[in-house]
Amino acid sequence: MKQDESLPRAAFLLAFDLRKERLANRGELGYLLRAAALAELLLEGSLADESGKARAVRPPAGAPKGSLRTLVWEQVSASRPRSWRHWVGKDHAKTVRLVRDELAADRLVKVERHRVLFVPVERVVPRKAYLTRRLAERVGRAIRGGGSVERLERDVRVLAALAAAARMKDVLGRREAHLRRQRIEQLAAPVEPVTTALRKSIEAARSSAAGG
Repeated sequence: MKQDESLPRAAFLLAFDLRKERLANRGELGYLLRAAALAELLLEGSLADESGKARAVRPPAGAPKGSLRTLVWEQVSASRPRSWRHWVGKDHAKTVRLVRDELAADRLVKVERHRVLFVPVERVVPRKAYLTRRLAERVGRAIRGGGSVERLERDVRVLAALAAAARMKDVLGRREAHLRRQRIEQLAAPVEPVTTALRKSIEAARSSAAGG
């Protein structure tokens, strides 16, 4: 990851299924992107955990106006303290569009629009597939590696924890997630309230979908 690359942008790129050249589990992508923004804000001290709720501390330094990180902080700061899960689950469609448009403007993704039986359909494809491949490799090593998690780059460590919490199949299978549970908990420690909220949100969404 580039030093100036945001976690939500990296999470979006990681979510591509390169074999099918499309986003995997797009309906859940908003949860992951929101969690990535919340994790950034928590790590930099702009947000704090207060008895399981997110509390605004100070505005994020250097966050571009209109970015997801700025939007999320403004929402939290304007609200009474609410659970991390509330903020992970807010504004899904808007969140995906915001990060997609940033990446499209930087020519990292391409948005293809057409109609099927008069219904508008949108397809997002990566322009630089090697970035997704490289991220997946680094996240996979972070999860499966035997070295200390403290020696990992912070953003790679947190991205790995978010990917595991989101149950991203291309990164980590269900059985392997169980076998590496202790390692995943170590990766997630700095942002544990966020990864827990993400995992519960994904589980609830999948349970609801399975129930019809």
